[in-house]
Amino acid sequence: MIIVTTDFVPGKEIKELKGFVKGSTIQSKHIGKDIMAGLKNLVGGEIKDYQEMMEKARQLAIGRMVEDAKEKGANAIINVRLQTSSVMANASEIVAYGTAVYVADK
Repeated sequence: MIIVTTDFVPGKEIKELKGFVKGSTIQSKHIGKDIMAGLKNLVGGEIKDYQEMMEKARQLAIGRMVEDAKEKGANAIINVRLQTSSVMANASEIVAYGTAVYVADK
């Protein structure tokens, strides 16, 4: 699956528009990690546990978007975007979305 943030795929021609595709996940914070992050916040620096959690969440959301595109018969997704939002006190949603297309060589 080709995934790009542009509205075209270099060297390819869009043959068919398959439509909007998305994938999402909601991740909650582990209470133990939340306490450690709070302590890290006092002294500063990167909070690696949260960074790893969010990276896994992004990959899961992108994977779900790809599955949505495959089900529509696409071989590429253009205009891909990622969005995150807080859905409650200790949970964040990651959404990956774009336009599924079928591309071929020019």
